Amino acid sequence: MDELIFAFEMIGTIAFALSGAMTAIRKNMDLFGVMILGVVTACGGGLTRDIILGKTPPALFMTPVYVIVAAVTSVIVFIPAIRRWLMKSHLAFERMLLLMDSVGLGVFTMVGMRVAYGCGCENGAFLVVSVGVITGVGGGLMRDVFAGDKPYIFVKHIYACASILGAILCAVLHRWCGDAVSILAGASLIILIRLLSAHFRWSLPRAHEIES
Repeated sequence: MDELIFAFEMIGTIAFALSGAMTAIRKNMDLFGVMILGVVTACGGGLTRDIILGKTPPALFMTPVYVIVAAVTSVIVFIPAIRRWLMKSHLAFERMLLLMDSVGLGVFTMVGMRVAYGCGCENGAFLVVSVGVITGVGGGLMRDVFAGDKPYIFVKHIYACASILGAILCAVLHRWCGDAVSILAGASLIILIRLLSAHFRWSLPRAHEIES
């Protein structure tokens, strides 16, 4: 199970680092900016999670492999040939960004819940779900703030709601199916909802839509 979780964490780290680095490139940042945005997107949610759970020093300082992987991924994205390939088609760029962000959201929501369970929070379903969602959306929220954008979770499709639904499914299944099944099911649901909401342009109602 530990190997599965580590593989999940690496997938999520790379996916979110790609998302952050691609956003930085779109904002015309330099190499340092690309690396910082990649690392913040990949590790920001986990940092917030550990602070909430009272795990100090946070894992990213004790196990620097996540920061290293995120930084290396960001540097690779910054390579001119890779950068030109990513920016060649605006539509392809946006689809890649959506996919990476969706995978990262699903993976880190589940990782956050797993860490909460490991801290003895089995009976605190609300805490576990909340920590999972914060872990999932935290890095993307920091990325948007650093990039000077309106936070993605407030304006784009179904984002935090997908994380909440996946986390609830994981919490329900965890009681009967154990870690592996609940984590895979929760992450899959989050990714599926994100991709479907982007394709069909699902979104929550906004104030001006209700008033009109």
